Amino acid sequence: MCTSIIEIVRAEGMAKRGDQWFPLSQAVVAYDHARHAPLGDVITLDFLNGALGAGARAGVELTLESAKDLRAALDRAIAAAEFEEAEVRGKGAVPRLVRAA
Repeated sequence: MCTSIIEIVRAEGMAKRGDQWFPLSQAVVAYDHARHAPLGDVITLDFLNGALGAGARAGVELTLESAKDLRAALDRAIAAAEFEEAEVRGKGAVPRLVRAA
């Protein structure tokens, strides 16, 4: 049964598929049956630019535990980057503490 759990956000950046880089326009996070990984339900991350066609997509399927580890790593990296911007580069970002998962 499909879970219908899906989040779509605007994304600015670049993604790579094969040997080609393409600009991103959105990221999709979902929880559903794995399509490629030999797993049950997974968190899928899709980075895409719909204006460039179906080939402008980079996808990842992660176990729920791996997705939690990734989220924690992102939280730590974002907190460190915000501190770097505020304290080291003086750009006024407000650093905040992130609780480890």
